[in-house]
Amino acid sequence: MRRMFSIATAALLSLALVTGCGATGGQKSAEVIKVGGNLELSGGAAAFGQYAEKAIKLAFDQQNAKGGVLGKQLEYVSADNKSDPGESTVAATKLATQNKVVAILGPMTSGNTLAAVQVVTDSKVPLITPTGTSDNVTFENGKVKPWIFRACFIDPFQGQVAANFATDTLKAKTAAVFIDQKGDYSKGLATSFKENFEKSGGKIVEEEQYVAGSDLDFRATLVRIKASNPDVVFVPGYYQEVGLIVKQAREMEMKQTFMGGDGWGSPQLVDVAGAAALENTYYVNHGAMDDPGMTQFIKDFKEKYSSEPDTFAALGYDTANLLIKAIENAGGTESEKLRSALENMKGFQGISGELNVDPATHNPVKSAAILQFKDGKSVFMTKVNPK
Repeated sequence: MRRMFSIATAALLSLALVTGCGATGGQKSAEVIKVGGNLELSGGAAAFGQYAEKAIKLAFDQQNAKGGVLGKQLEYVSADNKSDPGESTVAATKLATQNKVVAILGPMTSGNTLAAVQVVTDSKVPLITPTGTSDNVTFENGKVKPWIFRACFIDPFQGQVAANFATDTLKAKTAAVFIDQKGDYSKGLATSFKENFEKSGGKIVEEEQYVAGSDLDFRATLVRIKASNPDVVFVPGYYQEVGLIVKQAREMEMKQTFMGGDGWGSPQLVDVAGAAALENTYYVNHGAMDDPGMTQFIKDFKEKYSSEPDTFAALGYDTANLLIKAIENAGGTESEKLRSALENMKGFQGISGELNVDPATHNPVKSAAILQFKDGKSVFMTKVNPK
């Protein structure tokens, strides 16, 4: 009997140890805050997502080195949306339902962000896009999308900035617009530019379209734009097509000023177009890498990755730190409290400038920068504040 009792006791002790190990494991996992990244790591917009992810990881590593957030370490869970809306929906679903993340950072483009809206809304997981600028990303049909936020200004604002710069600074009287016919970003930015350019007394003399991802030769369309002889050509697209458009235009001896939006803000634009072709071109961006406020970030990024960051990296960094601040303000990661903290964010000091969220639209109120290309490098010209 004593032997049987000893065996039973040993078994109970073993069970207790196993149970105890399981409890400890659960407590350990509870000490981690999982954050998802739904980013364009491959495909046509890969340069945007790759730079943003590096910056997000840098921000999380820096915060974890300080002890994490509310005593918990940040754990980044990556998902590649392959620059495709359908894949963005899949990535958001996996992050929200399988990985159980508390928030999702990304996507970078407006179309891919819109594709994730229903998933995060149903799952009640806050999503912050670093650079999804289309006005309907966070607000549509008179209603705010409660779980969607952004760290960037919106297309109507940058379209206004571009149009005002064209008329006020460049003294342009006429403009041509070259639009990606399938891109929400391109169409929204073009609409705002046209409205504000005409409001300032300018005239749109030509409007043409292309299809991003399939068109590579733009000469036939550029012939028509050249014939209209505009003072400026506004091309609200992404770096791959923009680079080819500007390159081919210069080969056709088009001397006009070319302008665009933040989709131009990738170092790869210079690789595609060539430095010489980009002379006399300007674009609106979220900040300038030669801004003194970027100095420490650039130093830290180069030390970690041995490469220069771009503005998409800067916006990714700000997005990560915006979420960290929201978690601190919320006092935890409970979804409704975190959503409320993001919605009521005021005075957030990012490296791209101060950010204040409008609770009615979830759009941040922040400034924009005008940059120009000189010798293959984008150079800060001026900063424009919202009115």
